Amino acid sequence: MAAATAPPPAAAVATTLSALLRRQATRARSPRYFHARRASSGASAEAAEPEEGRRRGAHAGTRLEEAVPAGEGRSRLDAWISARLGGGGVSRARVQASIRAGLVAVNGRQVSKVSHTVKGGDLVSCTVSELQPLRAEAEDIPLDIVYEDDHLLVVNKPAHMVVHPAPGNTNGTLVNAILHHCRISTFTCLARNSTSDECPDSSDDDVDVFNVDQFGTEDVSSEVRNALVRPGIVHRLDKGTSGLLVVAKDEHSHAQLAEQFKLHTIRRVYISLTCGVPNPNSGRVEASIARDPNNRIRMIAVAGSGHRYARHAASRYKVREIFAGGGSALVEWRLETGRTHQIRAHAKYIGIPLLGDETYGGTKSMALSLLRPRTPSIYHMDLSNLISKVDRPCLHAALLGFKHPLSGKTLEFSCPPPDDFLELLDELRCVTSSDGQNGDGDVR
Repeated sequence: MAAATAPPPAAAVATTLSALLRRQATRARSPRYFHARRASSGASAEAAEPEEGRRRGAHAGTRLEEAVPAGEGRSRLDAWISARLGGGGVSRARVQASIRAGLVAVNGRQVSKVSHTVKGGDLVSCTVSELQPLRAEAEDIPLDIVYEDDHLLVVNKPAHMVVHPAPGNTNGTLVNAILHHCRISTFTCLARNSTSDECPDSSDDDVDVFNVDQFGTEDVSSEVRNALVRPGIVHRLDKGTSGLLVVAKDEHSHAQLAEQFKLHTIRRVYISLTCGVPNPNSGRVEASIARDPNNRIRMIAVAGSGHRYARHAASRYKVREIFAGGGSALVEWRLETGRTHQIRAHAKYIGIPLLGDETYGGTKSMALSLLRPRTPSIYHMDLSNLISKVDRPCLHAALLGFKHPLSGKTLEFSCPPPDDFLELLDELRCVTSSDGQNGDGDVR
């Protein structure tokens, strides 16, 4: 087995975004070095399963029976229970699972809706449900690996691929593909109980460590603890978002990378096509992110700190090119924080939803209504055909930089957007140049 070489210097792997967008990069790959931790030949898939007794542990059966203090304002049921059980190691996802399982009652009546409102004087009874381990199987799914060594790999995730398994979606994910690549047959993690009440894409870039959530490690078996860090998904991209994502191969690398995300020292640059052009052409969006109370599959950006469950979020943006007299723009985003759907929610907040983002207002009809009046009629048919094929938000994670968890050297990687993004970008440039318009500048 070849010995791992030192990671290449940042200058050797970083290229300008302008160059990436103006040509299809060759798919040459860095040398791959990987000391696989293979299961012994006699080990079966079931060996990774935790013992039944331990699986049923982890606070299962813990009871809460308490009245909401008089005079306390209205609260979501899951949030109120979590505030009282969280200190004991029970996560909010676990509370939500208990509610959906029919183990929670308010004033003697069973409640199954996690967003049920409780108020002062209500009597809440809750029994914590059992953990539900989730198994992921290795699948032979091609991976576009940008870099790999003994400790981590950087993957160019295609659009439409979900990053990690969830109940009801256990196959075809990036984790399934990584398991096959790393020659790991199966692993078990604690289910996060994703349902229609949660964003189905399960986040943009919130740190996702595939750990034991908020449960004490003494409550799960060693098999589960070992599996949870193998492979180590440190962050996530939405299902529809393409681009760069780093995966840790060992616990130390996982912890070091997660800390960099927590401290916001990871360099992340995204590019997007938008409906309209922001005003001004560059700026900083500081608007907290919260779940939309009227649509549980999306988030909203809110000004100030008035929303009880909103989390601080900040993004910087810069217009790189303007198309069709302001009908669309190529916008670069640099994240200061990493909240669920942050770029998508912030883009909507400043009035430029991402083209193709139906959830956040960037519909095909909106895009065409902005572009057609500003483009020569000879291009209308081709433009309409291209936009009709857009089936995801036009968002791509183009650049990722971080310190190597072992060597401490700065690594920086970049990759061009996929064909669907480039095809639409080329058409917008063609329409713009034919009308004598000029872009706002190359992407660098």
